[in-house]
Amino acid sequence: MQNKLKSLIAQGEGINIEFKESKNKINRDVYETICSFLNRNGGHLFLGVRDDGEIMGIDEDKVEGMKKDFFTAINNPQKLTPPFYLNADIVEIEDKKIIYIFVPRSSSVHSVNGKIFDRNGDGDFNITGRDAQIAHLYLLKQTTYTENKIFPYSSMEDLKPELIKKVRMMASNRRKGTHPWEGMSDMEFLKSAGLYGVDSATGKEGLRLSAILLFGKERALLDMLPHHRTDAILRQVNLDRYDDRDLICVNLIESFDRLMSFIGKHLKDPFYLEGQISISLRDKIFREAIVNSLIHREFSNAYVAKMVIGRDRVVFENANRPHNYGEIDPLNFEPFPKNPTISKIFREIGLADELGSGVKNMYKYSKLYGGSDPRLVEEDIFRTTVLLQSDTEQVTPQATPQATPQATPQVDRIESILEFCQVERTRKEIQEYIGIKDRKYFRSSILNPMIKEGLLELTDRENPNSPNQKYITSKKEK
Repeated sequence: MQNKLKSLIAQGEGINIEFKESKNKINRDVYETICSFLNRNGGHLFLGVRDDGEIMGIDEDKVEGMKKDFFTAINNPQKLTPPFYLNADIVEIEDKKIIYIFVPRSSSVHSVNGKIFDRNGDGDFNITGRDAQIAHLYLLKQTTYTENKIFPYSSMEDLKPELIKKVRMMASNRRKGTHPWEGMSDMEFLKSAGLYGVDSATGKEGLRLSAILLFGKERALLDMLPHHRTDAILRQVNLDRYDDRDLICVNLIESFDRLMSFIGKHLKDPFYLEGQISISLRDKIFREAIVNSLIHREFSNAYVAKMVIGRDRVVFENANRPHNYGEIDPLNFEPFPKNPTISKIFREIGLADELGSGVKNMYKYSKLYGGSDPRLVEEDIFRTTVLLQSDTEQVTPQATPQATPQATPQVDRIESILEFCQVERTRKEIQEYIGIKDRKYFRSSILNPMIKEGLLELTDRENPNSPNQKYITSKKEK
């Protein structure tokens, strides 16, 4: 990351790069730049860098406080309207700490302290009161992003109020009860989140397509976007048709739950320790793949989105408005939001990470899960391919919705158990130590294979099924 940021700094200020010295506090014009980047084409903002590109750094005792102040401000609808989730990275370059903020292009028109800013050259310009320029900005947003389409005859009756309540609660819980959405009415929330607006061409106001897609009832979705659906297919035994299928025609929040349930029903979940914490590789990978398929979809295209679980891979396909063409390189790509308003809602409730980090997580965990990197190809149809383990048991459709963990212990798990069993331990003690509740699975998939491999020894070989049986690391492994 350091090399990339140094390369950007070397380019100097321009329409999508801005430097702010901000040595010990965040100046007002930082938010004006963020506003102009959001309104125009996005950009890269560096705090702690002088206008000429010299890295000055931020005072060591101020950097964390500045980052906290930044998050408070951009999530305050009285400051930035509508608020927009951004990440601020503290990076050390040339032994000096700076703050780097990537600002994507937004599908909404934003203002700071009631003023609208636009980007031109290397400057931020206040266009408040310039009706022609503001109208052009609104028109540009509306024609670029399908999610912004206004439905003037739609109403709150077309949405699920219980789902709106759930989303606001999830966002509030992530901020420990301090989220601005918490105290709003449903309509105030929709306006604040950019889900309700005015058509700049006709002057009519109403719900945006993004609101219907996120919270709409099935009937409303069918009326306003009849081609909206995701086809979840299991094709491992019957390759001509399918072994299981779920045709999902509900809103995006509920689609996420249905797709994750389908994955949980048909794919195994290997035990894996990240440090001392057990995590689900399956959920880490497929949460990102599913979210990407849902929030970066081109909704004006009638192509039916698919998630196909095959013998050795899972393939996602969805309509796309490509920003670039070809396979994505995780080390050298610039994330571009296809539906920023929808993406923002998913990030605020914790179903999506900051822009770009989801792809990196997929690459991080896919090799551990399936032995290979995923393949993400951006064209008119966006395709994501995640390889599965070549275990013969992997191709057997699961009879129940309960996911079964993989049968082969991970290397780090084996090492952890061997270390724990330097002294005699009971089956229950080992099971509790590695955090697995299913006794049957633990015996068949972890304990017995380790005994068979000679990694663990029974202390009472004459009574192998004794309820008081204990296990110890094999002497040859000590």
